[in-house]
Amino acid sequence: MATLKTIAPATWTVEDHADTYNNINLWNKFTQFADSQKNNRTLWFFINLLVHGVFFLPVPAALMYYFDAPIVVLAITMGCFFTNLIANMGGAGIRSTLLFFFASIAIHVLMVLIAVL
Repeated sequence: MATLKTIAPATWTVEDHADTYNNINLWNKFTQFADSQKNNRTLWFFINLLVHGVFFLPVPAALMYYFDAPIVVLAITMGCFFTNLIANMGGAGIRSTLLFFFASIAIHVLMVLIAVL
């Protein structure tokens, strides 16, 4: 025989969320994005190789030939390339992989802006 239950489920209770503080900053957004990309590590490895091989490795040649940039530009580019390559092939986490990749992009954009301006 079925009986009527008069106990309210626990999901009906109201919790006070007034004291919660959401600290949303750039680093937290980056870590959330990186954690969501954990399943795409191989894709990020190939994107990393493609971007470095096609766009960033020719940068020192162009900067040194056309803008008389110092040889340090080549050392920085090769350092960024091998740092990303070793991090990806060595099995680093997705956070460090994406951090190295985005840092490399920022470094190369900064180098080009300094050489051109």
